[in-house]
Amino acid sequence: MEEGLAVETRELVKKYGNFTAVDHLNLKIDRGVTYGLLGPNGSGKTTTIKVLCDLLKPTGGEAFLLGKKVGDNSIAPRIGYMPQETALYLDLSIHDNICLFGEVYGMNRAEIDSAEKNLLEFVDLTKWRNTPVSNLSGGMRHRTSLACSMIHNPELLFMDEPTVGVDPELRASFWEYFETLGKRGATVVITTHYMDEAHRCGKIGMMRQGKLITEGSPQDIIQSTGCGSLEDAFLELARRGGHHAD
Repeated sequence: MEEGLAVETRELVKKYGNFTAVDHLNLKIDRGVTYGLLGPNGSGKTTTIKVLCDLLKPTGGEAFLLGKKVGDNSIAPRIGYMPQETALYLDLSIHDNICLFGEVYGMNRAEIDSAEKNLLEFVDLTKWRNTPVSNLSGGMRHRTSLACSMIHNPELLFMDEPTVGVDPELRASFWEYFETLGKRGATVVITTHYMDEAHRCGKIGMMRQGKLITEGSPQDIIQSTGCGSLEDAFLELARRGGHHAD
């Protein structure tokens, strides 16, 4: 793996039977970057994230995180993952869920308590700290999942549609926090359907049918295609088969 990279894939493939979800993906993400992975449903974004988080085994190719091959046990405490579907214990309170995740990541109680206070304030859930997750709305569960994924202050954070189900004001707050993480040197990899969010990423990659059809800064992609927006650029690149304009 190249020095200075947070994420690297080499000819990564993931198949389900005859269906290829990720098709020879070559991806390089620098450390300290907020990287947006864009594409329609079924383009391979979520599958890619799950392979990188060692939740799915690849059919072929290789993947590396923070200088280690995916599957190395030393990686887990250094990364965070927020799935699309909230992976929480419904019968436990917000506090108990956060404590459980913190313990899994090897944190002691003092470290958990300190981090929890700041995170609950950030996601605006302090007053519901002792409420069972089963009694929360979908948006509140999503915010709890976000807090759990960040409890251990990971170097590399994967988030699959992290702002779905939250109001615009809180969505803006989330992005301010993501940008703060980047300034601290953390790498944030986000899948999103929101083009305004893509514009806030330092770099984006667009996927279609399991392939990376282009990547670069949002402005560079717009300029290279001669389009007026990222959405139009994606449609144009899909039409061309992923090639930039000369």
